[in-house]
Amino acid sequence: MNDLLATAIAAHGGLDRWNQIKTIQVDAEISGAFWQMKGQADAMSRVRFEVDTTQQQLTMDYLTQDRRSLFRPDRVVLQRPDGTVVGERDDPERSFAGHDFRTRWDQLHLAYFTGEALWTYLNTPFLSTWPGFVSAEIAPIEADGETWRRLRVTFPDHIKTHTRTQVFCFGPDGLLRRHDFTIDIVDPATESQLYATDYRDIDGILIPATRRAYTTLGNDRIVLVAIDMADITIA
Repeated sequence: MNDLLATAIAAHGGLDRWNQIKTIQVDAEISGAFWQMKGQADAMSRVRFEVDTTQQQLTMDYLTQDRRSLFRPDRVVLQRPDGTVVGERDDPERSFAGHDFRTRWDQLHLAYFTGEALWTYLNTPFLSTWPGFVSAEIAPIEADGETWRRLRVTFPDHIKTHTRTQVFCFGPDGLLRRHDFTIDIVDPATESQLYATDYRDIDGILIPATRRAYTTLGNDRIVLVAIDMADITIA
């Protein structure tokens, strides 16, 4: 483990504590212009999701729609609260072929994207200690009056995520400040920056309860993605 990854792991609660955890449960509101472009503006106004920290799996309850999704790398499923399956898709990543930034999504597209995204976000930075992950510190940057150390992480092929190589920026305290990436299934040419703030100590693990991605339109700064976590528990 390189020095920056070790520093980040320690700052977020340490690997010993993390390895005692199996799941993270979150009540959240997820909004922003990105979801409007995808035809899913209000789909996640109230959601409850559970992230598995031992394997790539995430379940999400859409509390305003009496609907649940189950994400795994090779399959997504939509269910009613009673477990009745109302939609399913094998090899879901293939369904994004030919898409661009403004292509509208159906509910299974949404379930896949939010599954791989939120699973990555909530397992960071501990995920980078898994077998098959390759990380290296790259040149720091100056941002928001701080020096941010940067970790370039290459994900193994079997993990579904935004793109193979991503960059994580950490502040002087070792906490994640920003996550830089492109999104292969949306637009691999467009760089995204997701800011992490409002850290909470959840039984010894530090988790940012607020995340924001922005874009500019003329003189306006527009929120592309907003993730606001109201309640976070670990088990």
